[in-house]
Amino acid sequence: QLQLVESGGGLVQPGGSLRLSCAAPGFTLGLYAIGWFRQAAGKEREGVSCISTSGGTTDYGDSVKGRFTISRDNAKNTVYLQMNSLKPEDTAIYYCAAGNLFRPCVPSAMDYWGKGTLVTVSS
Repeated sequence: QLQLVESGGGLVQPGGSLRLSCAAPGFTLGLYAIGWFRQAAGKEREGVSCISTSGGTTDYGDSVKGRFTISRDNAKNTVYLQMNSLKPEDTAIYYCAAGNLFRPCVPSAMDYWGKGTLVTVSS
């Protein structure tokens, strides 16, 4: 079973930045498309960004486009989500997920999930 581990969440002020990491010790993450998803309290889980196996193609949700950047370093077996210009509405638990396809970037397309890391954007 593929085990995904997120890190980097925390409390940040509006306008601030945070970088999340997704790792899978003992597994080759480069074999999978990776997505970042988030779920705010009382809301459905939504796609934030997804990336192809090679990292050559990416998708972003409209609400984060221009502010967030997904990337991967397969040599380090790690996927990142750089979050800039954070807004209170970005507050959510962020999950890393793996699957065979990076499109569509929806939760049902992913097969393996991390436990999530909490991002809180508040002043």
